[in-house]
Amino acid sequence: MGIILENVNYIYEQGTAMQTAALQDVSLEIPDNQFIGLIGHTGSGKSTLVQLLNGLLKPTSGRVLYNGEDIHADGYDKKALRASVGLVFQYPEHQLFEVDVLTDVMFGPRNLGLDETECKKRAVEALTNVGMTKDYYKTSPFDLSGGQKRRAAIAGVLAMRPRILILDEPTAGLDPRGRDEILRLISEMKQKLSMTIILVSHSMDDVARYVERIVVMGHGKKVFDNTPKEVFRHYLELEELGLAAPQITYIMNSLREGGMDVPTDALTVEEAAAQILEALKPPT
Repeated sequence: MGIILENVNYIYEQGTAMQTAALQDVSLEIPDNQFIGLIGHTGSGKSTLVQLLNGLLKPTSGRVLYNGEDIHADGYDKKALRASVGLVFQYPEHQLFEVDVLTDVMFGPRNLGLDETECKKRAVEALTNVGMTKDYYKTSPFDLSGGQKRRAAIAGVLAMRPRILILDEPTAGLDPRGRDEILRLISEMKQKLSMTIILVSHSMDDVARYVERIVVMGHGKKVFDNTPKEVFRHYLELEELGLAAPQITYIMNSLREGGMDVPTDALTVEEAAAQILEALKPPT
C-alpha cells in the first residue's frame, strides 16, 4: 500500500519569533514499487518531507500513513517502520565507523535484534547488491574511495531489507563518473529488488534518465507531481523555483523556436538525437 501523506504541515520553532513553515498542506501518495524523483531547491521542504516519511519528524498537523496505519498513533512500532522505510542521508559515508566494511553493514541488522548468522547473511547480500565483492569485506571503511564509501553506506541501509528506500542527494560531492555509477547502481537495485525508491535531488539531469515520476517541491508546497516528460514541459515555471530542466530540454525548445519540427519532451541525448535525425529526413 505504501505511504500516504494527508494534508501535512510542518512548522519549525512553532510559537516563537523564528517560526517557519517548512511544509504547507502537502498531500502525497507513494505506492509500492515506484521510482520517484523528489526535486526542490534548498529550502523547498524536500528534506523535511523525507524525514516525515519514516517518522523522524512528526507533522505539526495532518497524518502520515504507512500501509494504512498512522505512524504516530499510540503504540505504533517506529523501529519496524524504520526497517521498512530506509533513509540514506546526504554524505552517508560520514556515518561509517566500524573496523571493517562487513561489520559496518551488519550494524543495522544487529539493531533489529537478529542473530549473528542472519546479520552476516544480510550484510553479504546487501554488499553484493551494491557491487562490492569479498575483497572489500575486511577493508576499513576509511580506506575506500568516495564512491565505494557511498556504496557501503547504502548497503548498511539495504541490509535492513527496506521496502522503501529514500536517498537524500546520493550523488552529492562525487565527480561525474562517481555520480553516474551511483545513479546506475540505484536504477539496477530498483529493477533487481522490486522496491520503491525515492531519489531526492535538486538536479533534473540526475533524475531525468531514471525515474518514472517527479514530485517538485517549492516553498514548502507540492508544485508538480507527474511523469518527467510532463513536468519538464513547465521548464519556465521550474526556473522560477530556482530549478533548471535537463539541458536537452532547452536544446530541443531552442530548435523548435528556430523552426525545426521536433518534439520538446526528450529526456536523454539518445532520444533527442533520434528526434533530430527524423526531423532532418527529406520529405518522401
